Amino acid sequence: MSVPPLADVITLPVRKAVPAAAGAAVESYRLATAWTANEVDDWGRDNGFVNRIWSLSNWRWHTSVGGAEHVPRRSGALIIVNTRRFALAPIFAALAIGAEIDRPVRFVGRPDVVPFGPVMQRLGGLLPVEAELEGVLRSGGIVVLGAAPRPDNELSGLVDHRLVGAAIAAKVRVLPAATISAPTRRSARVEIGPPISLRKRRRGPLAELETADAAQAKIDDLLDELGGTSTGTPLDWLPLPGIS
Repeated sequence: MSVPPLADVITLPVRKAVPAAAGAAVESYRLATAWTANEVDDWGRDNGFVNRIWSLSNWRWHTSVGGAEHVPRRSGALIIVNTRRFALAPIFAALAIGAEIDRPVRFVGRPDVVPFGPVMQRLGGLLPVEAELEGVLRSGGIVVLGAAPRPDNELSGLVDHRLVGAAIAAKVRVLPAATISAPTRRSARVEIGPPISLRKRRRGPLAELETADAAQAKIDDLLDELGGTSTGTPLDWLPLPGIS
């Protein structure tokens, strides 16, 4: 009795093309996992909650982020953005930048009252206190700080030099960024500029003041390059198709 060749005994499986429906199912599972995940970090940021809010915001906004290469990949940084009155620019910018660089990004400005404080903390909100901000920056966190609100975006508002001092004490980069949006459009943008660099090295309050002033001036330059923006309200940030 002859022995059959090995090739006749072992049959390798035939690779079949993955149908489009399977790919859609995998993507749906990924989105569902991100939607239901809950991972609260040491500073109270809930990664699952952030993912859910970001998914909702995408119904209303198509956000692009420029200059992400200026954000450090591992170390901390303070990103200062312009803010319109009654708008949520620091939150919006933190969500957009976090999604772009795939890192947790927090923002300064959560109130210390219930129920708004805990909700903002889950989104990554920090109290406007130098000690808390410095602690996050020293631990390698990325934080967005809003300038003083203005009715429009022709110019940026004043930057709190005391909070900038927390970044200087933590020895991290300070980055200017411009945010633009319009209530009648779906597109929005965050443009991040290169780190602030003073011509003359300063210490103490002078370093804080000059860095804050330089950041404000750089944001004005970015807004001018982007052509300015129109005013907006909190309704701009909600996923309402009627105002798209």
